[in-house]
Amino acid sequence: MQANELMIAVTFALPAESSAFLRRLGNKSQSDRQGIKTIRGKIDDRTIEVLHTGVGEKTCRQRMASFLQDRQFDCLISAGFAGALNDKLHAGDLLFAENFSTVQLSQMHSGLSGSLIHRANLLTVPSIIDSIDERQKIAQTTSAAAIDMETEFIARGCAEHGVPLLSIRVISDTPSEPFPSPSKILFDVERQRTNAMKLSLHLLRHPTAIPRLILFARRIARARRTLANALLEIVRAIG
Repeated sequence: MQANELMIAVTFALPAESSAFLRRLGNKSQSDRQGIKTIRGKIDDRTIEVLHTGVGEKTCRQRMASFLQDRQFDCLISAGFAGALNDKLHAGDLLFAENFSTVQLSQMHSGLSGSLIHRANLLTVPSIIDSIDERQKIAQTTSAAAIDMETEFIARGCAEHGVPLLSIRVISDTPSEPFPSPSKILFDVERQRTNAMKLSLHLLRHPTAIPRLILFARRIARARRTLANALLEIVRAIG
């Protein structure tokens, strides 16, 4: 890496969120540093290092602490999926988390239209929230427009190490576009993966969930591409 080359970190919770963006990287390589696996690549003259933080506080804090130790980044972009708290946001919408970001989109000369990114607060919660009533309650009692399970801890790590942070999420689900099955069926936070057996049994018992799952998968694929396109523009605008 050249001395004046920008070094940008990009975090996602899971590979399911990052795959479209990773396909945009050139000269990809993998590394394992202190037990933390990362993927490094290039976008134009910028070096990009991608970390999967895992879902939730415990895994995210552990990985972020190791990732940022003795490292220097010009910027860290916290990316991935988020759930909307109301139907003002729709699946596939981009959300710039104003409350966590220390780098502002207005500071960059990006090709992204301002109307394409919603600017609002993001709330980090301790568990996946399925209940529409609970989401409405959170919306009424906080200033947040969407929720995730990692950004607060990413922001803490960046603050401790003096790394500028830009937080951008794509909406994966909303009260009117919910998960196709209970979240505990779709993802096991403790194991950090989907339990295929549990999901298969659920679909056998609830066959009407199958078309909903297919539609959800298509929606997620579109959201992932939208996020990757936005990240490409943002990375090129940094610096």
